[in-house]
Amino acid sequence: MTQAGKLLLIKHGAFGDLIQADGIFRDIRQYFRQAEIVLLTMSRYESLMQRSPYIDRIIIDDRLPLSHLKQQWRLRKQLIHEQFNLIIDLQNSDRSALYQRFFLPKLRWISRRTKAAPESGLKGLVQLLTESDIPHHYALSPNVSWMVEKTSETLSKYPINKPYIALIPGSSAQHKEKRWPYYPALSKALIELGYGVVNILGPDELDMAAKLSGYSPNSKDDLFNWFELAGILKEASYIIGNDTGPSHIASCLGRPGLALFGPTTSVSRSEIERGQFQALQVNDLHQLSVDRVLSYLPRI
Repeated sequence: MTQAGKLLLIKHGAFGDLIQADGIFRDIRQYFRQAEIVLLTMSRYESLMQRSPYIDRIIIDDRLPLSHLKQQWRLRKQLIHEQFNLIIDLQNSDRSALYQRFFLPKLRWISRRTKAAPESGLKGLVQLLTESDIPHHYALSPNVSWMVEKTSETLSKYPINKPYIALIPGSSAQHKEKRWPYYPALSKALIELGYGVVNILGPDELDMAAKLSGYSPNSKDDLFNWFELAGILKEASYIIGNDTGPSHIASCLGRPGLALFGPTTSVSRSEIERGQFQALQVNDLHQLSVDRVLSYLPRI
């Protein structure tokens, strides 16, 4: 353990990356036990990261274009006013490098020094801790059980009966190529096999609901919040999803499940496989059959 009065962590996202970094946050919290730890992240993750037991406070930075000079000046002024003792750059982006150069050039700044690309984003963060002599006991074992709250209330709020299988048929709207197209057929097959099904949908995925069997939210008012989502995944007997944030939550909750990967991303770089959570990568998601996915299903 060492001392640092006030420490700034930079981690804007994306969502899955923040979830994966849970063990990194925990290792930093354990090493700088007496410090106030402030996280610089995007507003969309504020309510989520406020719940993290390893973060004391959030500062919002929505990464507006650098041409928005008024907003950039306001952020610079705020960061200087905070009088941080140390910055740990977990984003390692061109933007955060600019912040170091123009916002806080005189402060001690920890970032990954090795220029070679790491095996994965998470391994790159582990490398950063190693280079900075910060012990890492939890970095490769993220555990977001702190997200789960009042699961019984969540399940009673929706028409969900245990046991059930959770399906995650969507992905980021910017990466629709990650979506396996046969979740409607899979959900129907699971119902016919006697399983309950809960479909996890985001606000831009509600148009999928009409084609899916089982329970699906049908409006934005029905959507699960972060913590309801974690509770539903925690109580699921099995999870099948795409390469997307909720699948990372399931993995980091230690749940049994399967993530489906096409050719655009790498299973090894995603670091999504851990414990009973597996991944299946194929060259063409359109050629991946429902029967093959069902073959991974354990006896429940």
